[in-house]
Amino acid sequence: MKRAFFIVGPTAAGKSEIAAEVAERTGAEVLSADAFQIYRGLDLLTAKPGPATLAKAPHNLIGAVPLSDEMNVEKYRDAAEKIIARGKPMIVVGGTGLYVKALTHGLAPMPSANSKLREKLERATSEELLRSLRALDPETAEKIDRKNRRRLIRAVEVCLLTGKPFSAQRTQWRGTGILPVGETNRQDACATNGVLLTRDRAELYARINRRVEEMFQAGVVDEVRAVKDLGPTAEKTIGLREIRALLAGEISTAECIARIQQATRRYAKRQLTWFQRQTNFTPLNLSAHRTFEALEAISQSASRVFARG
Repeated sequence: MKRAFFIVGPTAAGKSEIAAEVAERTGAEVLSADAFQIYRGLDLLTAKPGPATLAKAPHNLIGAVPLSDEMNVEKYRDAAEKIIARGKPMIVVGGTGLYVKALTHGLAPMPSANSKLREKLERATSEELLRSLRALDPETAEKIDRKNRRRLIRAVEVCLLTGKPFSAQRTQWRGTGILPVGETNRQDACATNGVLLTRDRAELYARINRRVEEMFQAGVVDEVRAVKDLGPTAEKTIGLREIRALLAGEISTAECIARIQQATRRYAKRQLTWFQRQTNFTPLNLSAHRTFEALEAISQSASRVFARG
């Protein structure tokens, strides 16, 4: 199997454009690792790559899933593995940390749903589920979306079935990812198989602010207005709640834009923290390099990885 090369980093860093260019230069395909671009619809809100970028190389798992479907890291890994198994050189690009780590490190198996237990939990109120989760796993109880009943039920279910906190499940990586087998140091292997794209904070935040403004100029409000059937995962798309508030007359356009910009900046900060702590991909600050220099360096690194396959 040809090895994959990873291009990761915070939103608005310029990953999609660079990944498509590197894929074109190296004869690779692009595999998206983005929890929201995987959905079919909300193209503006999720900042999907434009037609010119998509035309440079075959792209996978962009616009592949209906908005009504619930996605999770297990479903993503299953779908991605089928694509990788074709043996094509693959540029994995995205900012969803769990999706990336599921590919690099594998996933510990999660228990299947228990029908009798699930029925019992379904009868409980959200408040009762949250109290149970606090007793079983205080860490998850503090972080979980309390309005998402499906997630509450699943978290309590996993705790009861495994006898372990749900928060511990995602720290148990199977160690059978797609990085080279036999490496003595998986973090070192990680470094040679990908790049962490960054920018100076001021520049990154300016790019985020500008992109949100461009979304509104392109008609993102009408895009959200037209969407009807959204599943629990797609409902978490950044900006969705704010635009709905705008449509309901609760906030002004200026306030809506400002809120989405702020939420996106905070998200970018969390993404960068995740990748700095959870991976050892080679960092590359695009603010300090000319675009053609960065492209050349990344293309050479990807070519070396593919040549080892």
